[in-house]
Amino acid sequence: MLKVVVVSDTHMPRMAKKLPERLVEALKKADVILHAGDWTDVSVVTMLRKYAPVYGICGNNDGPELVRMLGLRRIVTLEGVRIGIVHGHGQGKREETESRAFRAFEPGEVDVIVFGHSHIPLHKQRDGVLLFNPGSPTDRRRSTHYAFGLFTIHEGRLTAEHVKYLNK
Repeated sequence: MLKVVVVSDTHMPRMAKKLPERLVEALKKADVILHAGDWTDVSVVTMLRKYAPVYGICGNNDGPELVRMLGLRRIVTLEGVRIGIVHGHGQGKREETESRAFRAFEPGEVDVIVFGHSHIPLHKQRDGVLLFNPGSPTDRRRSTHYAFGLFTIHEGRLTAEHVKYLNK
């Protein structure tokens, strides 16, 4: 069984000087960490790598160094589950973050899409694909809670949940 911590939009150190305790508790038990962008500083990558292997991409608030290091889109296969990771931001015509994230991958290319940008937790199916936005552990914006996600993968099956909290 694989335990995966899913985060996005950490915006550190501006929104938090350290990782929230609720997140740290989960990271200590993680086998893998996924991050859907807006780290804002390379130090966050280093911080997370102390807990488990990290697979992540960049968001619209990440600079050239992070973009070179991580890229803007990737697919990770964990125990047979294909997970696409993208931030969800875009240019031009206003479109929902969820739709931009969904369109970033070809039909049948992934089983799950992890994205961020809106800071609003989301967990829903669309055309047979799980769309999952973990929210933000440090910047809740229009959301009522800070949040991150937990995936459990066992024998090729993924279950997903959010961990929500009021205080960083």
